[in-house]
Amino acid sequence: MSGDYSIREQKSRLRREILDEAGRLDRGYTERADRQIIAHLEASREYREASCIFCFVGTGTEIRTSSFLEKALKEGKTVTVPLCTGKGIMEARQILSLRDLKQGRYGLWEPGAESRAVNPEQIGFAVIPCVCASHDGKRLGYGGGYYDRYFRGYPLVPAIIVCREHMIREDIPTEEHDLMFRCVITEKGRFENGLPVNAPETGKREEKR
Repeated sequence: MSGDYSIREQKSRLRREILDEAGRLDRGYTERADRQIIAHLEASREYREASCIFCFVGTGTEIRTSSFLEKALKEGKTVTVPLCTGKGIMEARQILSLRDLKQGRYGLWEPGAESRAVNPEQIGFAVIPCVCASHDGKRLGYGGGYYDRYFRGYPLVPAIIVCREHMIREDIPTEEHDLMFRCVITEKGRFENGLPVNAPETGKREEKR
């Protein structure tokens, strides 16, 4: 128990440190990095093949995803975003336009309670936010456990963490319940299992993250 508590404390300290650093990043850098990250997402095999996507709506110091969501909508994909429905619980809810979003708790942009819930098994591609991540797929979230709980039950959903390079940390403390993700995208490109992937994406879809 004491060991678990120590890891939780380490995660809390790192979270505070990273969020403080993120708030001081140059705006020019974050805008450039976000554009490059979105371009890598749009070029990914997972995005091209998916008819239904799941993606967070960036707020605060997070990566701005509105252009990615708008592109997916214009291309006729089913677009879902998270809606928090209880403590530690979220659902994928469909939006037809960014105008469907309303600012809710904690300043998050979410669909309304009347929005259509989408079964996670229908999601062909998920974009995962983080406070920070490692190139090999360790993720530090905001402490609520929403994404770990949601995706633990659906390990075959292709998912990619997005993280600016300035927020990459290779020594993220983890607990047993923390999920790892096979793929991470930063402004420098795509990383799979910690290794940069520079060649065009080919081959069969991975069956696990």
